[in-house]
Amino acid sequence: MAAILNPYIHLIDNAREALEYYKEVFGGELVMSTFGGSGMPMDGSESEKIMHGQLTTTSGFTIMASDTPSFIEPSPGRTVEISISGDAADELRGYWDKLADGGEIEQPLVQAPWGDTFGMLVDRFGIAWMINILGS
Repeated sequence: MAAILNPYIHLIDNAREALEYYKEVFGGELVMSTFGGSGMPMDGSESEKIMHGQLTTTSGFTIMASDTPSFIEPSPGRTVEISISGDAADELRGYWDKLADGGEIEQPLVQAPWGDTFGMLVDRFGIAWMINILGS
């Protein structure tokens, strides 16, 4: 599998509604998981919020989205990040290393609760990136 680049939208409390709307607009397959279903420790009132939603459209592009949990301060300028995911671990780690050079790591590239290797950073130009290495 090649690496896939797509937008990742951060919403406050309406990721489910937005993803369902985008499915109506673009068609495709929508998969959503909640914070409660992920096994992540969360406030019970947020267990039904969307931890990760992914719409793979009939045109071949992908839109991802999530609700912002209460322990993360919403940032109006950071509502969309760029996500790169795939199973080419060496290639993706190389992207990570280069993007991190001169940038700020927000979440180290480590094993995530869903089983993949995941990290978040802001590059030297202020662009937010998420890297997800499948099955690693």
